[in-house]
Amino acid sequence: MKKYLLLLILTLQFSLLAATLPESQKNTGADSVITLKPDPRHQKSDLLIMTLLSRYHYTKPEINDTMSSNVLDKYLETLDYNKTYFLASDIEEFEKYRFQLDDNLKMGKLDPAFEIFNRFLTRLKERNDHIINLLKTEFDFTSDEVYQTDRKTAKWASTREELDELWRKRIKNEAINEMLKERTWEKTAETLTKRYTAFQNRMRQNNSEDVFQFFMNSFSQSIDPHTNYFSPVTSENFQISMRLSLDGIGAQLRTEDEYTTVAEIIAGGPAFKNGQLKKDDKIIGVAQGDTGEVVDVIGWRLDDVVQLIRGQKGTLVRLQVLDGKAGLNSKPKEIKIIRDKVKLEEQAAKKDVIELNQNGTPFKLGIITLPAFYFDYEAQSRGEKDYKSTTRDIRRLLKELQDEKVDGLIMDLRNNGGGSLQEAIELTGLFIKDGPVVQVKNSDGSIEIGDDPDAGLVYDGPMAVLVNRFSASASEIFAGAIQDYQRGLIIGEQTYGKGTVQNLIDLNRFNPSNTDKLGQLKITIAKYYRIDGGSTQNKGVLPDIPFPSAIDPHEFGESSEPSALPWDQISSAEFNSYENLKSLIPQLIDKHKNRVNKDPEFTKLVKDIEEYKEKQSQKSVSLNFEKRKKEWEEAEAKRKDSTLDEANIDVQDVTETPVKKESMDDPLLKETANIITDMILLSVK
Repeated sequence: MKKYLLLLILTLQFSLLAATLPESQKNTGADSVITLKPDPRHQKSDLLIMTLLSRYHYTKPEINDTMSSNVLDKYLETLDYNKTYFLASDIEEFEKYRFQLDDNLKMGKLDPAFEIFNRFLTRLKERNDHIINLLKTEFDFTSDEVYQTDRKTAKWASTREELDELWRKRIKNEAINEMLKERTWEKTAETLTKRYTAFQNRMRQNNSEDVFQFFMNSFSQSIDPHTNYFSPVTSENFQISMRLSLDGIGAQLRTEDEYTTVAEIIAGGPAFKNGQLKKDDKIIGVAQGDTGEVVDVIGWRLDDVVQLIRGQKGTLVRLQVLDGKAGLNSKPKEIKIIRDKVKLEEQAAKKDVIELNQNGTPFKLGIITLPAFYFDYEAQSRGEKDYKSTTRDIRRLLKELQDEKVDGLIMDLRNNGGGSLQEAIELTGLFIKDGPVVQVKNSDGSIEIGDDPDAGLVYDGPMAVLVNRFSASASEIFAGAIQDYQRGLIIGEQTYGKGTVQNLIDLNRFNPSNTDKLGQLKITIAKYYRIDGGSTQNKGVLPDIPFPSAIDPHEFGESSEPSALPWDQISSAEFNSYENLKSLIPQLIDKHKNRVNKDPEFTKLVKDIEEYKEKQSQKSVSLNFEKRKKEWEEAEAKRKDSTLDEANIDVQDVTETPVKKESMDDPLLKETANIITDMILLSVK
């Protein structure tokens, strides 16, 4: 298993950016339209990617006309998913590439991708100009017209006039949303003007690396949803997400108008210890060391500013800053900060303890929340003793919970999109004595068994794994193994259904003598299977006790992806179950249903989900302000009634089932705790 760097990542979101634009590709004015061209290094990356995919991808894909057609559709969807920028004439013009892109990719010819993107920027500017002009005059909010919000099956607009009318209704709808917040038309127009001007400015900051990444991902994701190209900077962000650390100043930044603004100061980081940089401060200049020249960063794209601020541990960065409280006309101040390692603890495993009373019996339950399966491979390779690892962290947390004498454990993997496969295997090993955890089928048909590497258990008590539709990859390996061993209950929603294995390949390995910095390719090389032989691909892990879900599996999840690999099954591995939990599940479900039917808080959750689904099913909205206001007031009245009910729930429930306030705010976590106590009581009988 360790011959691969097996990284299972689902929903890590990266900024799509790269190095500073060459002068020939910079936008020189607010009204100009940028013209982007492929960089020579992109041809190298393209040809490398084509070779790697043909040799190492699990399916050995055939790059043909069918693939070409899929790539064109995917690329157009990436740029204009709602069909609100391109005209039908543009799409007709692009049809000449429908069966040419495969040949172009094989030759490293990228001009069509850039031609399409440049046309998109032109259309975007036209739309923005139209929007700004629309907002100069107040809409007629008394007319009975309707805006179609769902454009999945819509056709591309044939004329500019047709597109103008579509945008008139869209902006009118957004204006009503703003005015329902008791804003005047003048304030609404100002807000929307800023919103769309800022969006255009962000799009104008795209560079050739962005276009290459957009296009290559349209290609790679036509093969399967999890094969991706990462630009050099996206690669760096990916590594940071796995390490949970970076060298920098420890500040989260955001773009606000033309300024890079401090969103948060990370506790314990260099900026936190320095004490001078504050939330909402605006960074207008960055300089390196004591004597480096200050670079004006007003109007820069966020990630380019981040690249200037990040740097090697122990080096000095100087920031020119406008005080967030003093305003834009304040005198800039200079702040000197020594860079250091910053640990991103918000993504690390955390523990909590809740206490409750079930049928007169007091219980103390431990909760471990795990947002991702992380592992700092580089720090381990350097021999650092305190490198970040999911299993190391949770081993420590389990011992702390055992010292607190917990009666049971909840592993909360909701919204955990995956991470390191090896960590999923080793983490499972903390809860089983020994045996297989996962099976991996390679492209040649060979099957490898991922075994628990550490004999012995760290925690052998009652446990449940709480999952939802956003739990994927490594989360599904862990949950599937716990379920197959009957080591614990799986509670929640059907998981995402990602049953493929990716390897991260650095393209620079194949270009060692060149100074061009290339990106990385995350490529699907295998499929993984549960120890019972079933794949989680498309199907995910089905919970033993299901909770209500607002997510439609046909709309979100692996099964909703057109290029997803199919579900299949292999032979079961040899393993022995720990308990006969399956025999308890019917009783646990009955108790769960009886309890939640009487629980106003859970009933409210179910009602909220039903209302959400009903709203999602609506394909249009009224553009009559008074009608919308009435609908809004009715919804607000329901919300206020619900809030009053919640206040009463807190008082009533605490007398029956005392639970710490944190879990009271999460009815799903609270009910999971109740189910574990049911399981404990039934097991004792």
